[in-house]
Amino acid sequence: MDNVFDIAAACIHRADINEKLALTHRAWQLFHIGELDLSSSCPPLPIEQVIFPNRPTLLAPRNMPNRKLTSPDGMAAFFHAIAHVEFVAIYLAWDILYRFRGMPEQFYKDWLQVADEEAQHFELIRIHLQTLNVEYGDLPAHGGLWDHARDTQDDLLARLAMVPRCMEARGLDVTPAIIEKFTRLGDQTSVDLLTRILTDEVGHVALGSKWFDFVCKQRGEEPESTYQSMITKYYIGGKPKGPFNKELRLRAGFSNAELDWLSAS
Repeated sequence: MDNVFDIAAACIHRADINEKLALTHRAWQLFHIGELDLSSSCPPLPIEQVIFPNRPTLLAPRNMPNRKLTSPDGMAAFFHAIAHVEFVAIYLAWDILYRFRGMPEQFYKDWLQVADEEAQHFELIRIHLQTLNVEYGDLPAHGGLWDHARDTQDDLLARLAMVPRCMEARGLDVTPAIIEKFTRLGDQTSVDLLTRILTDEVGHVALGSKWFDFVCKQRGEEPESTYQSMITKYYIGGKPKGPFNKELRLRAGFSNAELDWLSAS
């Protein structure tokens, strides 16, 4: 298997986690040695055919248990939640690559890189979870992360606005404070792990900004007003609530006008 869309199809339509990770890394390696076929033939299957593993049990956000980082159970639950976010992020990277055809070759290279980095994040967190005597799937997980992919399955501009430039961008806002909390706890392992993820996520959001601007130019739309309309349309509640990490969001391609709009009550 050396076609990027065939590999993408396997990664989002098969449940086996280890196979998914191996295929993701193989695709990135094939790209680097010039042996990855980027030609598109078969159209994508409907998003309803995407398959996730049977575990973890998925719950609505309001039903997720509340635990404190200062307890062993709380620590395990926190990293299990992060593992789930990173696992779904693998799907999100593969799905945007798989579902939206006819883009420049660089688009597929960029999201292939994101998929590979998200797979690395998941693997690192899964190893860390094992030191806490927990396996991925042992605890319940947030069930709403994939909803944004379903909602935007027919519109690349909406997908870019809602996934990298909204949901993933929230990580830029909240992760620095969590890193600081682990620093105060003297947990350098967790600090290093979350810092690695945050560094990569700035780049992922930046790619979302880059391609959002590209598609806006293709369609003759103004990026800042289009971003506002997309978020207002697809985000429950109108738009996310702050505080927002202005420094990291600017590095990730947000404009001051977008940040002013997000921050306005």
